[in-house]
Amino acid sequence: MTRRTELATLRNMGAERIKASMQPEPFVREAGAGSGVVCLHSNASTSGQWRALIDELAPGFHVLAPDSYDAGKSPSWPSDRTISLRDEVALIAPVLARAGSPCMLVGHSYGAAIALMAALTSPVRISALALYEPTLCSLLDAESPPPNEADGIRQAVARSGDALDAADSGSAARHFIDYWMGEGAWERTPEARKPTIAASVANVRRWAHALWTEPTPLVAFRSLNVPVLYMTGEQSTHAARGVARLLTQALPRVEIVAFEQLGHMGPITHPEVVNPVIERFLRVCAAAG
Repeated sequence: MTRRTELATLRNMGAERIKASMQPEPFVREAGAGSGVVCLHSNASTSGQWRALIDELAPGFHVLAPDSYDAGKSPSWPSDRTISLRDEVALIAPVLARAGSPCMLVGHSYGAAIALMAALTSPVRISALALYEPTLCSLLDAESPPPNEADGIRQAVARSGDALDAADSGSAARHFIDYWMGEGAWERTPEARKPTIAASVANVRRWAHALWTEPTPLVAFRSLNVPVLYMTGEQSTHAARGVARLLTQALPRVEIVAFEQLGHMGPITHPEVVNPVIERFLRVCAAAG
C-alpha cells in the first residue's frame, strides 16, 4: 500500500467514524435473555405499547423495543431532511445489532412497515416477522392510482394537516385517531392521554410522506424467505385491509391470522388477545432455529 493510499484509507475510516458518531440512537426498553426480538410501535404511540408483550416474552427472549423518531424519549427528526422508512431503519440499526443476528421483528402499523423495510435491507439478520397491519399505502397507489382503498387515510391526513396549520392540535389528533379507531374514538380517549397523542400527531405529514413515497415495489416482498405472521383486524379500515390483500399474496411464507372483533389498533386496545398469538409464533420460530 502506497503512502497516498494509506492516507486516503485513514481519511475514509475517520469519515465513517464521524458519520457513525453523528447518527442518533433511539431510546430502548430492554428485558430478558435468549433469542433476540425487536418490537416496533405504531405512530402516535411509543415503545410503551409493548410493555405487556415484553413482560410475557422476557423469560425466554431478549426483547428490545425502541422509540422511533419524535416518539417517547427518542431524538427529534432532523429538520433539514425528509423522513423515509429507510431512515427509520437506520435509527434502529444499533438495536438490531444488540438483538443479535438473526433476530425476530414484531411490528404494528407504521412499525410493521419499518420492520418490512429492515428485513429487505438486511435479510440475513432477520429470521421471522410478526406484523399487525403494516401501513404501506404506497403499494395501493402503485396498484391503482387514486381513488383507491387509501383514500380514507389520505383524507384524514389532509384534514389533520389543515388543523395543524390552524394551530388546532386537538382536531388534528381527532381526524387521525378517528380514522384508525372509528368515529368518536378521540372523544373517548382519556383526557390524561390526549396531550401526548396530540403532540405526536404533529408528525402526521412526515409519516404520510414516508409511507406514500416508499419506492419498494410489491414484487420485492417475494424475496423475503422467512416466516411471517400477518395479523389483521376484521373491523379495520379499507387502507389496512387493502395493503393486507396485496402483501399476503406476495410474501412467500405467510401465516394469516384475522381477529374478528378487532380493528387496526388491536395490539393496543386488546393486547390480551393479540400478544398470545405473537408469542406462540415467536416460540415456534425460535424452536425451529
